[in-house]
Amino acid sequence: MKDVSIIIVNWNTREFLDACLGSLRASSAALDLEILVVDNASSDGSQEMVRVKYPEVVLIENRENLGFAKANNIGLRQATGRYLALINSDVTAPAGCLPSIVEYMDRASEVGMLGPKMLTPSGAWGPSSMRRPTLAIWAVHAFGLAGVLPAYSLHMEKFDHERTQPVDVLNGWFWVVRGEAYRQVGGLDERFFMYGEDIDWCHRYADAGWEVVYFAGAEATHYGGGSSKRAPVRFYVEMQRANLQYWQLHHGRLSQVAYLALVALHQSFRAAGYSLQYLLRPAGREESGFKVARSVACLRWLAGGVNPAVKSRAQGSAKHA
Repeated sequence: MKDVSIIIVNWNTREFLDACLGSLRASSAALDLEILVVDNASSDGSQEMVRVKYPEVVLIENRENLGFAKANNIGLRQATGRYLALINSDVTAPAGCLPSIVEYMDRASEVGMLGPKMLTPSGAWGPSSMRRPTLAIWAVHAFGLAGVLPAYSLHMEKFDHERTQPVDVLNGWFWVVRGEAYRQVGGLDERFFMYGEDIDWCHRYADAGWEVVYFAGAEATHYGGGSSKRAPVRFYVEMQRANLQYWQLHHGRLSQVAYLALVALHQSFRAAGYSLQYLLRPAGREESGFKVARSVACLRWLAGGVNPAVKSRAQGSAKHA
């Protein structure tokens, strides 16, 4: 059995993927690794790059873009490692990252899922974790009150990045899960196409009795948005849709209505604020105009009606691959 199976989902991020695979090669000296790249029908030559430069990598080629959750599940089903690492293609990991994680998880048998410290390309800390959303936390987020109510901050701006600790949610850029825990909890919910699956998966690990842990003893660099940069407005709306799917799975109907009202207010405030900024600050019109367009797109999506067909897990059990 391999020490770690690494699953990387790729969609048109050839340069990022090349850097990611190159960085992971350095870990193979200390660990017995299996690397699987699941390609979602890229058109940028990613597949050929992997075949030529990384022949040791298992390349799985999908005929269409199946999304993040479904593609990861394809890789998970073929993985053979004691630990399963889901790493974004726009991540580079130094040689000591995975060995440190494996050493820690070998000692901490209660940990089912772990995520390392995220660094941005500038070397600053990135958002590795967040709180599990509640109506109170979402209201604070919607009205921009996180600075005065930090205990209800969704993105935990005052999080101590130097301390290993249990968290509600590990953002889905770099996960390592214990094989035993994965077999109990199951894979990612494929109803999530690209976003929201991280909140849901962490929720399910915690419900199954496993600790979800932020690990300060290892770090990796996340370049961010390798796939989503290709269509930022589209993916921003997809993020809102995924958040609603999570709410539909884990909350009742009244809570869903309240959540939608908060989203509408939040996006209305953003559209109004950035419209005013657009008028008053000509030098920043490109950025403010883009942010207005994102919020308007979300409001149009809300006005067009949302899909009520996703059942709460309290109403019916969800089958996970």
